[in-house]
Amino acid sequence: MEDLLQDFLIEAGDLLSGVDNKLVDLERSPDDVGLLNDIFRGFHTIKGGAGFLNATELVNVCHLTENLFDKLRNSELSVTPETMDVILAATSAVRDMFGQLEHGTQPPAADPALIAALKAALAGEQVRLSGAAQAAPVAPMAIPKPGEPDWDVLYSAVTGKTVVQPKAAVAAPAQTLPAVQAPVESPEAIIKAAIGRRAIDKPGATGPSGRRDTERQRDNSIRVDTARLDQVLNLSGEIGLTKNRLNALRSDILSGRNDTETLHALDLAVSQLDLLVSDLQNAVMKTRMQPVGRLFQKYPRIARDLARNLGKDVELVLAGEETEIDKTMIEDLADPIIHLIRNAVDHGVEEPAGRIAAGKPEKSNVRLEARQEGDHIVILVADDGRGMDAERLRAKALAKGLITDEEASTMDERQSYNLVFLPGFSTVEQVSDVSGRGVGMDVVRTNIQKLNGSIEIRSQLGKGTTFIINLPLTLAILPVLLVRLGDQPFAVPLSMVREILPIDPANIQDVGAKATMVVRGEVLQILPLASLIGWPQERVPQYGVLMQAAELSFILAIDSFAGREDAVIKSLDDFRPKGVAGVTTLSNGQIVLILDMKELLTAAGDQRGVGRSALVRQAPKLTVA
Repeated sequence: MEDLLQDFLIEAGDLLSGVDNKLVDLERSPDDVGLLNDIFRGFHTIKGGAGFLNATELVNVCHLTENLFDKLRNSELSVTPETMDVILAATSAVRDMFGQLEHGTQPPAADPALIAALKAALAGEQVRLSGAAQAAPVAPMAIPKPGEPDWDVLYSAVTGKTVVQPKAAVAAPAQTLPAVQAPVESPEAIIKAAIGRRAIDKPGATGPSGRRDTERQRDNSIRVDTARLDQVLNLSGEIGLTKNRLNALRSDILSGRNDTETLHALDLAVSQLDLLVSDLQNAVMKTRMQPVGRLFQKYPRIARDLARNLGKDVELVLAGEETEIDKTMIEDLADPIIHLIRNAVDHGVEEPAGRIAAGKPEKSNVRLEARQEGDHIVILVADDGRGMDAERLRAKALAKGLITDEEASTMDERQSYNLVFLPGFSTVEQVSDVSGRGVGMDVVRTNIQKLNGSIEIRSQLGKGTTFIINLPLTLAILPVLLVRLGDQPFAVPLSMVREILPIDPANIQDVGAKATMVVRGEVLQILPLASLIGWPQERVPQYGVLMQAAELSFILAIDSFAGREDAVIKSLDDFRPKGVAGVTTLSNGQIVLILDMKELLTAAGDQRGVGRSALVRQAPKLTVA
């Protein structure tokens, strides 16, 4: 029963997301019979699954909505903005009920105002939902603590689920899901018992409901095309045959056959095994890849609701939905993209009157696009709104004390645009229930950097703004540059490396008591790797790696290089030293630490870097008498 419940929640959740997208399309094409039929079938399917789980209140909401679409598709009623508000409120209520089922409790009755509005719409009456019953998944009302994001609202906006925090039921038995040993008969009891067992048996549950366990189980599931699994199976079989061939050749060589023909056969078998293993790695990696459209499909509804709340006419255009990206990255991209879309709708595009005055169409477009470029994925969030004013951004940052006069005077346009990523920065004069607290865009950049990606802003005043996110194809394999301190190799992400250059002590100068070098007119600080990781400097660094982390460019001073590798990352879950992103194993079996440069720089803070004299002074070597 637990498996059936999870299957229902996953399938019905995907189905409801598809219904939401079709509802946004229906608002633009109210006479599209195909859309009306698809939405009708969606609610009908959800109702059937809810009936099996004995979720009576969920069945009631779906049944009323299904009847409404039956009349709409038979032309007995017509689609109006008010009717759409009621229908969208019903889909939000259905999502809330999914959340209750996920907690192991039967959903309570829907808002009476919503039920009354659905019945009035069925009767052909003019309906208007009260504020309490309207669906507004992207208009948070709760005020978070100062300097802290409203995580509950963000969760609701991204997932479409309400964070359930019942007051009267905190101590109620229905919210506590004990493990039930005796046989149970009702579907509700079966659901409670199943989720209760998971909350007790699996580590990491955050409370009696075990919500984190439920979400973790769902997040760990992945849909894989059977053709890809067939390819993995075929390659595994080929590797097995090659292994048998190698075993036979090994026996021949041990028995004394080491003629040219045997050695040539061994060479061919090893080459074939190398090719097959490489193909198998690529095939397994492809099983982790998922179309980014599964992430994109939730955003048209969110953009629609936010635009309606703000009195704007916005259409979210999706492109490149078939582009594939690592499953774990899809989950981590949800928060950054929702921030960017909210930002585009709230700050980027103008109100209809302002667009008309500027000679633009009344309806504004926000474009969400994904595409693959080489070994990277590029995601664009673009609007055709007012664009960014670099001078105004600098003035705002100065007024808030986020930058100094000297920094403002030396900033170019690109650096000025990047001010929006500073914590606490906002151009909104008055905090609203949508934005203005300055806790959004810094979260975006932080989350993108955690994925070993980067984000860039391009804007043209009066024409619009584009946010460009660059991401690696997968997090499981990371291109790295192997550097050495003495004989010990370390790995640094290749995406941060701009170039490699020799360090000549004659070219090192002190600026502010810190060793620096001038590279093509740019003064860059030299940061010895030894000082960043707390090792003694035993020799004068011979080489520098010009690296860029966010807006900081610097030269990482090292002793030598060991080459470039495509590292298979092994995470350190139980014990992870500060500044270490993971480990990898080289072809010779040596274990190498993959350094997290951003964390190392943050940990060093103002103490990072040394003066010229300390950098070029070689540590004395110890001698044994």
